[in-house]
Amino acid sequence: MINTPELVDSLILDMDALELAQLIKEKKISSRKALEIYIEHLKKMNPEVNCLVENRFEDALLEADNVDRQIAKGETGGSLMGVPISMKEAFDISGMKTTGGLLGRKGKKMDTDAEVVSKLRKEGAIILGKSNTPELCFCQETDNKLYGRTNNPRDLRRTAGGSSGGEAALIAIGGAAAGLGSDIGGSIRFPSHFNGVIGFKSGKSQVSQNGSFPEVKQELQERMLGIGPITKSVKDARLIYNIIAKNPAVHRNINSFTINVLPDSNYPLADHTRKLLDAISRKVSSEFEAEREMPPYFGDSATVWQEIMSIDGAADARKEAYGGNPRNLYNSYFKERLTGNSEVHRYLSWALIGASLFKPSDKRLEKIQEFLQHGDQILENYLKERILIMPVYHKTAPKHGIVYREIFSIRKTFRQYMPYVAYANTWGLPSLTIPLGSDDKGLPIGIQLISRNGNEEALFQMGEWLEQRFETYKRAVL
Repeated sequence: MINTPELVDSLILDMDALELAQLIKEKKISSRKALEIYIEHLKKMNPEVNCLVENRFEDALLEADNVDRQIAKGETGGSLMGVPISMKEAFDISGMKTTGGLLGRKGKKMDTDAEVVSKLRKEGAIILGKSNTPELCFCQETDNKLYGRTNNPRDLRRTAGGSSGGEAALIAIGGAAAGLGSDIGGSIRFPSHFNGVIGFKSGKSQVSQNGSFPEVKQELQERMLGIGPITKSVKDARLIYNIIAKNPAVHRNINSFTINVLPDSNYPLADHTRKLLDAISRKVSSEFEAEREMPPYFGDSATVWQEIMSIDGAADARKEAYGGNPRNLYNSYFKERLTGNSEVHRYLSWALIGASLFKPSDKRLEKIQEFLQHGDQILENYLKERILIMPVYHKTAPKHGIVYREIFSIRKTFRQYMPYVAYANTWGLPSLTIPLGSDDKGLPIGIQLISRNGNEEALFQMGEWLEQRFETYKRAVL
């Protein structure tokens, strides 16, 4: 048994899930000891970051004791046996609350686990707690009336992103070995980029949303949703994706793939990110067939994404937020801005106002469906043996409130700032985000790798190749 004099706490906190699982399996550290290290670390770090909103520390320690007894008897378990993980608040966990950050759902406990939670538990993972989200997971900034704002641990004055901002911030500080998020509009990738962690958005219909809140019922919106891991390494992202996916990733040989690094364009992009893309292009060109061209339909992705998110004026979200009572969105928004006393955060009310403004007509919806059907066929062939490499956002983590203003502006500035992230959502594609550099302030720069469904393993292989050649995950220390 290795105790903390021999294996310092910081080493455990830096480890990814696979490394820790191996140590536990080999009896070099007990599951209980590992959990105690993580729990004490969360107690120390969470007050300033505000990433963990509900814990199950006592139950987790009991589960760890049970794992240690099993290992002492020589019993083998799953690939995450005894490993502490965390979970975005959006996923149901039996006996824990799923609120979506809404005051109206305060104290609402679930009786069963989400399907993805159940799969991870069967592999022996131990859940430490749940992480913060914006209200209804409806914004790229993590703040709500129930739990408050999550801060970026790289700089507390800056955004953690959203809607999986609490989860990415938690993994950034080493608050769990791995975690899980969801993404319908960059909700895994914004936080992964801003916080400097690895995030994987699954492709359309590859992972069940059963037990995820809010349920995405509209067909075109559902194609944009992806559930996936937030981790410290690409190999952990592969492991967790293969656990939760309906079908594990199939083998791919990336030696035959073309790597397309997005070229400079008219879309906003900070110099540090542009330079990093140039460096990636040079490195990739040394070993792969490479190109720099705009992929099909890139310019249309943000507009179509916004229209799909605005179907029916987001009626289901309005009903959930206001409890089915008729409310004037504008009154709610201005009341919150002036007094701070409304029951819904201004981020959500303003986003719902935007959805009502951008609501597509029935005729426009028909055009969108035709456009997507045609585009799906084109991209299926285009991405058969091709990986796209592009930014997540035009800059590193800005101060709180800026991303919200850039994306939810009535001037439709989302058309400038959302195409990088909207592309994978609009076309229902898998996307892997990896921190591969930093700006002059030391803030991480996440770069995303995108391909078609069925090429997930190619993305993981390419991600590992890049991990070995560029600056990547490093735990945030306050």
